[in-house]
Amino acid sequence: MKILITGGAGYIGTALIPDLLSQGYDVTVYDNLIYNGDVLIPYFRFSNFSFINGNILETDKLREVVKKSDIVIHLAAVVGYDACNKNPELSRLINTVATDNIVQMLSPNQTIFFGSTGSNYGIVDGICNEDTPLNPQTVYAKTKTDAESIVMTHPSSIAYRFATAFGSSPRLRLDLLVNELTYLAVSQRYMLVYQPENIRTFIHVNDIAKSFLFGIQNLEKMRGNVYNVGSEKMNYTKRNICELIQQKTNCVVYYNYF
Repeated sequence: MKILITGGAGYIGTALIPDLLSQGYDVTVYDNLIYNGDVLIPYFRFSNFSFINGNILETDKLREVVKKSDIVIHLAAVVGYDACNKNPELSRLINTVATDNIVQMLSPNQTIFFGSTGSNYGIVDGICNEDTPLNPQTVYAKTKTDAESIVMTHPSSIAYRFATAFGSSPRLRLDLLVNELTYLAVSQRYMLVYQPENIRTFIHVNDIAKSFLFGIQNLEKMRGNVYNVGSEKMNYTKRNICELIQQKTNCVVYYNYF
């Protein structure tokens, strides 16, 4: 089976690649290497790995790769509140327009997995499930919500709304809450934390990777649906996270309630 990962040199992609290669899938990464491409070097020793340097908006180049794939795992995106607010139009082009382009390139017998986000729900009071109305509040969430709706028009599609990610990956992100707080605790020995009672659901990046593998292996049962990916067991306030980090690092934590 031939699997294409758009944005495969990113945080999730670099955690996912080894899982797919270990199962014998032919994996192609399509990425413009906006971040350091060195993270992909270890995978070139595998005969079932290949890489194409390309921009997600280069439709002709992308079409050639898509048509050779059985499954497209679409991860290429401008991710997060700050990055999307900095350039809303580019975020719309990459997150929504490029997604639409890919869907239009697919034949009915090809499958697309879409890395969506729990941010699509906006502010939720209580537990939300897949039927909870979407209420995106940010540029990031709005562009991902629009993209998700486009993906789900394809007859063989799966979208995952991920909880807040954390954990180490070859392309490490330090802008994620748990990762950032851990880095601050280790590097400067203290953390200043706002709104400490705010609660989120978290998911390790390795579990995100495993969710794609699970979907591929259970495609017939899962296709055509959107899934929340996370666990109530991973619901933590910022204070909870800080206390766990403090136990390991002995850092000082300052809480700001204003």
